[in-house]
Amino acid sequence: MSITKIKTKTAVSIFVLMAVFSTRKAFAACPVCTLAVGGALVLLERFGVDNTISGLWIGGFLLSSSLWAINWIRKKKYEFKGFVPLVLIFFYGSLILPLYAKNIIGASDRLFWGVDKTLVGIGLGSIFFYFGHIGYLEIKKRNGGKPWFPFQKVLMPIAPLVVLSAIFYFITEIVK
Repeated sequence: MSITKIKTKTAVSIFVLMAVFSTRKAFAACPVCTLAVGGALVLLERFGVDNTISGLWIGGFLLSSSLWAINWIRKKKYEFKGFVPLVLIFFYGSLILPLYAKNIIGASDRLFWGVDKTLVGIGLGSIFFYFGHIGYLEIKKRNGGKPWFPFQKVLMPIAPLVVLSAIFYFITEIVK
């Protein structure tokens, strides 16, 4: 592993740890969710998992991080009209643009449904993570502000990613 990669991973790890330990309470998508998705990304990369599946987890991670930042901005009262799309563009752009610049995204040999595999995964991962998160909020609302079981806030957004990962694993294995 090159020294640049080690420095980048160290900087990202320090940033994530600072963000997690500087929060006083869990927000829309909790820090545990964000760390769980990030940890899953590391495992997927090490096992050589297809880009579509990695993209699912990247999408969940990006959305979780974006929701976390949006709620932090709201709490600090820094919000302004149109800040939510700007936060989303910043988070997604800060990952997708460098991947595109390094030809990790956009290669014609990595297409699924005519779109780059990683982008398909990011889109679907973001959508399904969002619905899992909204499902959790709805259940909690209907249950008097309480979850049905411990760690439901973490499991409900991640469960769709696990199911989609299994589905795309079988799809990509059949295509090979």
